Amino acid sequence: MLEKVKSRLKITWTNKIAEVPQQAWDALALPLKTPFLEWEWLNNIELSGSATGNTGWLPNHLTIWRDKTLIGAAPLYLKGHSQGEFVFDHQWADLAQRIGVQYYPKMLGMAPFTPAEGYRFLIAPGEDEDEITALMVREIDIFCSKNHISGCHFLYVDPEWRPVIERHGFTAWLHHSYIWQNSGFNTFDDYLTQFNANQRRNIKRERKAVSNAGLRLQAVTGDEISRSLLPLMYDFYADTCDKFGWWGSKYLTKRFFEMLHTNYRHRVLLMTAYNEGDNQHPVGMSFCLYKGDRLYGRYWGSFQEIDCLHFDACYYSPIEWGIANGIKLFDPGAGGRHKKRRGFPATPNHSLHRFYNRRLQQILCPYIKEVNQLEQEEIEAINAELPFSKREVELKEVPLDHQGD
Repeated sequence: MLEKVKSRLKITWTNKIAEVPQQAWDALALPLKTPFLEWEWLNNIELSGSATGNTGWLPNHLTIWRDKTLIGAAPLYLKGHSQGEFVFDHQWADLAQRIGVQYYPKMLGMAPFTPAEGYRFLIAPGEDEDEITALMVREIDIFCSKNHISGCHFLYVDPEWRPVIERHGFTAWLHHSYIWQNSGFNTFDDYLTQFNANQRRNIKRERKAVSNAGLRLQAVTGDEISRSLLPLMYDFYADTCDKFGWWGSKYLTKRFFEMLHTNYRHRVLLMTAYNEGDNQHPVGMSFCLYKGDRLYGRYWGSFQEIDCLHFDACYYSPIEWGIANGIKLFDPGAGGRHKKRRGFPATPNHSLHRFYNRRLQQILCPYIKEVNQLEQEEIEAINAELPFSKREVELKEVPLDHQGD
């Protein structure tokens, strides 16, 4: 059956997403919940010099065509390192070196530098997803075997897609992110009611510290974003990266931020911090994207050390904006030390892996299954310490489909 299907289709690999017509790609990407697989976002990353062979992110996208219609696509990269992924397989690379296996390059499926759930193959509506997926996996297997690629890895996968790709022999590795969900909140005060009294006071104090510093936060979206704000966001982003060294590596170029104004500002939310009386010169800024009922925090920075500005610009003000604008889910970005105390529970996500070297397969697949159990225990331990009120905890322990029975 697979050979019969394959004979009717054209399969191509391309090192530039620009070689795929935007309209054809976005016919598959726009219906998805994630904004990070859309043509403009990925093309901006490539054209800006952020994800290229020189930076260790060689685009190697797979496309499936029926006549002139794109029916399947996978944004893929050949990686020469593991930076910018936020799924830390460095120990796997060390193990491979010790046993004499070349770990890099590896095949990677994700939106570069973007630890946000939603990666999947793009498949046209009406197509047999399992059939097209099987064909795409087979092409990836052939490519990787022919080119001596150690493994194929899909990161931050769409949870609805995970069982599809697991059926094709990939091993799931459990991780967690910190995700806020709107539990029927209509106002920011509603959000505060979920916390215990001590944490409610703490959040109010942190927001008050920002206003006492003479700052006000303003949300700016779409055509409200002036051409100067996105290059300035790069300056804030670069400054934050420099402060945090290796953990804050500057993966994106200034040109990437500049290009967003032309073709992607309709997805951008900037939370800008101004001194009172100054509407022109932000002293700090956070950068988010939104699509449908989902909001994603990405970058932030401030040239001044202002108490609690980070918490307000990156968490509280986006949540307040999100509640007012119908957002149901807010992923504020990587890391969690600050987030869990502000109403972002540890939430499972998965990466999926296939190793083409037999020794790596034999060692790492059993290891991943053991690690998953430990990760699940960590998620439960984190969420047991969330600063919610006793009543809120009791409600969260009741399965949603049984509440009110």
